[in-house]
Amino acid sequence: MAPEHRLEPTLGWPHLIALGVGAIVGTGILTLIGVGADKAGPAVILSFVIAGLICACAALAYAEMATMIPASGSAYTYSYVVIGELVAWVVGWSLILEYSLVVSAVAVGWSGYAAPLLQAAAGVPMALMQSPEIGGLVNLPAIFIIAVVAGLLMVGTRESATLNSVLVCVKIVALIVFVAVALPTFDAANLDPFAPFGFPKSVGPDGVERGVMAAAAIIFFAFYGFDAIATAAEETRRPERDLPIGIVGSMIACVLIYMGVAAAAVGAVPFRTFADSPEPLALILRTLNQPGAAIFLGASAVIALPTVILAFFYGQSRIFFVMARDGLLPRSLAKVSSRGTPVRITLFTALVVGAIAGFFPLDQIAALANAGTLAAFIAVSACMLIMRRRAPDAPRKFRTPFAWGTGLVAIGGCLYLLASLPSRTQLYFLIWNLLGVALYAIFSGRRRGSEAVIEDEQIATV
Repeated sequence: MAPEHRLEPTLGWPHLIALGVGAIVGTGILTLIGVGADKAGPAVILSFVIAGLICACAALAYAEMATMIPASGSAYTYSYVVIGELVAWVVGWSLILEYSLVVSAVAVGWSGYAAPLLQAAAGVPMALMQSPEIGGLVNLPAIFIIAVVAGLLMVGTRESATLNSVLVCVKIVALIVFVAVALPTFDAANLDPFAPFGFPKSVGPDGVERGVMAAAAIIFFAFYGFDAIATAAEETRRPERDLPIGIVGSMIACVLIYMGVAAAAVGAVPFRTFADSPEPLALILRTLNQPGAAIFLGASAVIALPTVILAFFYGQSRIFFVMARDGLLPRSLAKVSSRGTPVRITLFTALVVGAIAGFFPLDQIAALANAGTLAAFIAVSACMLIMRRRAPDAPRKFRTPFAWGTGLVAIGGCLYLLASLPSRTQLYFLIWNLLGVALYAIFSGRRRGSEAVIEDEQIATV
């Protein structure tokens, strides 16, 4: 591989765990616990368990594939090697959807916390801090935070990963404070009835889809992010050891954190108090007459939410990078700087997600991020099972325990969650992939045409 297309290995397993926790613990637990409570009631705890179990099975498949194929690109690369280019393109296209929406949505969420502060401190008009959908002109704070994260990634992967580790600690401390304040007020009466809307997805009289699985399909957003670790394979010093530790370690840490936060939340106040609130944890603290803790939690969110942007921005730029290096996007984008970072693709990614965050409303299509991720998880789990059948004796630095059971649970669970997503989301996801297949036909046709011209020129020269 040419030096300008090679990424520099600088990361160890502590960086990877911090990267995973930074991606996983974020807007999901800070906001989606309210959405989940609205759909499942106190059984949102069970929704977290189901989503976490499915993600854990997928994480184990990721860990095995990451050590067998320690290259950037995550699910896209594994699908390319194991199944083929067309499937890899669909998976990569789904990951682009996931990462673009997550980065943009978190940037808009961060802007929501920062905008009142900017208006009060500097007099910035709200029209410059809101999207046109809600009466503004452009969401400049969202674009600003994306630009800052892009700058960090262009400075260097190790430097940005170290800062990420510090901000992750801030975020974890804030959640520990929430549990410490809310858990002593736990009242078992708040858990009755435990599952008022049933287990499977069903449409209520108000037309809203509810149930434990409907909540799990949305709460799933709160768990994924460990796949961003797999995109760091080429930049990891000892991928055969560090990748499994990073992937599995971050998942275990986040499941424990989520269980504690969810139990403290639904036990502290009746679930309808914070159901569907944009700031459920802060609302619970204010309900418990703890305004100081609520302010601390909100301030910590403003400081630490950029860790989610950094992790997913990092993952998307690396997927773009590998797809460009494979010729499925312009190869000129797949070059790295003297510091070993892909500056061109990072700038390209910043333009894409910045445009979405600055001008497009994301509330109605945010579930599309889950659909893209579920498709990628299914592909990785299938790749793991295919390789167990195709090359059972191939060296594996990490072996998924109970591989067939784990893989089938991951695939079946992800399919069930896909079926539990809103019907409109499923339609949009189908349209997105049809568009992707059309673009694949265009890009692959042009690439084959250019390769044929080069081959003819070589033959003529000979």
